[in-house]
Amino acid sequence: MKITVFGAGATGGYLAVPLSQAGHEVSLVARGPHLAAIRADGLTLETAEESRTARFAASDDAGEFGPQDVVFVTLKAHSIPPVVGEIQKLLGPETMVVSAVNGIPWWYFHGHPGDLPARPIESVDPGGVIWNGIGPERAIGCVVYPSTEIVAPGRIRHLADNKFTLGEPNGERSDRVKALSAAMIDAGFKAPVRPKLRDEIWVKLWGNLSFNPLSALTLATLDVLATSSRTRPIARAMMLEAQRIGERLGVRFAIDIERRIDGAAEVGAHRTSMLQDLETDRPLETGALIGAVQELGRAVAIETPTIDLIMALLEERVIARDSS
Repeated sequence: MKITVFGAGATGGYLAVPLSQAGHEVSLVARGPHLAAIRADGLTLETAEESRTARFAASDDAGEFGPQDVVFVTLKAHSIPPVVGEIQKLLGPETMVVSAVNGIPWWYFHGHPGDLPARPIESVDPGGVIWNGIGPERAIGCVVYPSTEIVAPGRIRHLADNKFTLGEPNGERSDRVKALSAAMIDAGFKAPVRPKLRDEIWVKLWGNLSFNPLSALTLATLDVLATSSRTRPIARAMMLEAQRIGERLGVRFAIDIERRIDGAAEVGAHRTSMLQDLETDRPLETGALIGAVQELGRAVAIETPTIDLIMALLEERVIARDSS
């Protein structure tokens, strides 16, 4: 396959090296010192067992690569609308666009089995820029489980897990998603195809929705947030509100809330991505992780008072940070 990873950071780099070494033609869209290092010395993937380096065609101009079979978009959700024009340079008639992004995805209502119309989600895709510019018919859903980090420009470290769950928005086991799954499995990933991918999206979102903003407000790590008598009830209340919305939209939650919170505690002293973004003055992933849940709640007439409160406090926290 011809594959471009758009946003070859920690997750994108982790995908790129094994896919390239499995024989696929992989190119990277990156920028800054990371791009310069990849061009000079290749991209190195470190694990507990080994270190391996692959060389790629890499650029900050997607037009250098032409139409692809697969485009993995591994940017954070709020970074996608401004680069739709660049992604379009990679699109041919049959190109799959794999949205390997946390939170509610931009394609959510495409092929949705419920009674709500197919439409963009404003919190994730303002004005339908992605929906109209890429087209939801190209979308392959993806739930990302690996833990990875950039340790230096051109160097990615894989910490845990290797699963990327895939699914068509309409739940079909299409030839294209089966081919993509086979290619990823051949490269050493777990890549199951699920007919109800939205179920997994919501179970993962449970944690991101609650623990990410709570960590940014308290500066606490995941083990503390999930076990403290002060923060665990808040996380639980947020999850309950989200569960009501998800179930109204046809989602089935395979585990209960207490087990989900206990699972987060077992991760240990992890600093969430939102806390890291807050401390490094980067934009926060509020739209896909929180705003979209509020928006879907309004769509199905379910109130979200705890989520609304935490979102308001988080917005004030960001204003304070940016004005200091």
